[in-house]
This record gives sequence, C-alpha cells and structure tokens, in this order.
Amino acid sequence: MNYKFYGSNTKSVYPINPEYEKIKDQRHLYDLLSEIWDIKVCTTRLRNEWSPSNKTCGCCTVTCLLVQDIFGGEIYGVYVDGNVHCFSKVNDEIFDLTSEQFGDMKLNYTLDYPQSREEHLSNPNKKERYLYLVSKLKELLNR
Repeated sequence: MNYKFYGSNTKSVYPINPEYEKIKDQRHLYDLLSEIWDIKVCTTRLRNEWSPSNKTCGCCTVTCLLVQDIFGGEIYGVYVDGNVHCFSKVNDEIFDLTSEQFGDMKLNYTLDYPQSREEHLSNPNKKERYLYLVSKLKELLNR
C-alpha cells in the first residue's frame, strides 16, 4: 500500500503493550485507524474542516496518545499556523499518522517540542476523544 503519512517509510515499530499484540506495526495501525477516525475524534475547533476525505484532521493528539499506549515512545509537537500539531517518536523513528491533513505542506519535524501526556489528558475534551478512539480500536480488534 502507498501510505501518505510522514514517516511511513521508517523502520517498523512493534507493540510493547500485549493488549495490542494484533497490531503489526505503525502502518497496520494507520490502516485500522483509517476505518475508525471520525468527527468525534476531531478536536472541536476543527470539526468544520473534518470530512471523510480529510479524516485525520484534528486527530493528532489523541492519535499520538494511542500510539504511545501501543508502541511506547514520546509525543512531540511542531507549530503549524500558531497551533501545536503532535507526532510520534518511537525507538528514534519519527512518524506522524495524521500528517496528511496538511496536504502537500511540509512540516519541520526537527523543530519539535516535547508534549506531556498528563497535560493533554487533563483536558476533559481530549480525554473523552482519546477514550473514544481507544474504545473504537478495541472494538475493531475484537471483531
């Protein structure tokens, strides 16, 4: 498959959490998330831009939190139009499962800022969207 997300050609990373052992690597996770990303995962401020053809729009932080649950690693952010966009770094492999929302715009992943999982999850809206995404993925994996 031809993936469009940043880092799709990086070395595979594998689940460290046995709860997600059915997931082969970050590309397989992308395939699964492509079936479940929806407007409920999108941040409220971007919901008017979300569509099935732009399914990763506004889904970066909660997706990175889930990536961290599955593969470990860290969450970093880059500034895009005055807002922080999150991406994942696992075992020195950088990938951004939601980068296609920016079309052809090239983000500078070297100007990164560490993100706090605890801080993101202290936001009730993010936590609700994250838990929703987790439940949708578990539902899909248990079919």
